[in-house]
Amino acid sequence: MSTVNGTAATANSQFPSLPATAQKTYNHRGWRIRTQKLPILKAGPIEAMTEKLGIAPPEMIFGDNFVSLEHEGDWGIQFNAYDALDCVDKTGEKRLKVAYSREWHSSREENHEIKEVIKPFDWSYTTDYKGTIAPQSKDFTESDKAIPIDLLRRPDPILFFDDVMLYEDELADNGIAMLSCKIRVMPSRLLLLARFFMRLDNVLLRLHDTRVYVDFDTGDVVREYVGKEGEYEAVRTALPGSREDVLAKMRDPNQLSEYLPVQVRTLEHVKVGN
Repeated sequence: MSTVNGTAATANSQFPSLPATAQKTYNHRGWRIRTQKLPILKAGPIEAMTEKLGIAPPEMIFGDNFVSLEHEGDWGIQFNAYDALDCVDKTGEKRLKVAYSREWHSSREENHEIKEVIKPFDWSYTTDYKGTIAPQSKDFTESDKAIPIDLLRRPDPILFFDDVMLYEDELADNGIAMLSCKIRVMPSRLLLLARFFMRLDNVLLRLHDTRVYVDFDTGDVVREYVGKEGEYEAVRTALPGSREDVLAKMRDPNQLSEYLPVQVRTLEHVKVGN
């Protein structure tokens, strides 16, 4: 059985079954790196996903997309949209209780023709998804071993790169919520970044980053999760530049990251191979 964020996942969590086309595969030093990018799901798969998840999916759901790392059949991790959405709060306890909530629900009923009332959930699609561990893989354990930023700053050649979108929603035209996954492979290491970014205009900014670092020489795999969050107005006033520059930066998570206070940070490690 596979695990999501270190807990057991259901047998059908890899949703839907993934075709063999539209994939990129790169093999390097005992590792197999795969990505897949396909168009957004159509009505039938969306309805099936809604039923399985128990929540209305985002406006744009790339349910066939994924990024996966596999080491010689003994360890692996994958990032996909279904498992990420399955980590969204479904109790309603973490919902953003603001005026936009009613507007969002109204737009969702119109756009997706949801006739039945779906139980309350976090309609910002905030997820703390850290990846789905492959069956029979060793799980991560807590560690103080950090990702070596100095090594990643070296001008090493990029052997493989991809940027994969998993889902996106415009929050009833009041912002954006999106989850994407980037990966770059260098001769001695790789870095994967799964990033959830949420901007609710005039209310809140949120950034959840999961980084997976692999050292090909040692077999060390480090997973870092950082959750950041800040009030919209506080961040806007802290950003330097003209009004136009600030508005552009408010849409760029790379420029916002250093201005958002850290809410949670975890480090985990696993040794792969001999």
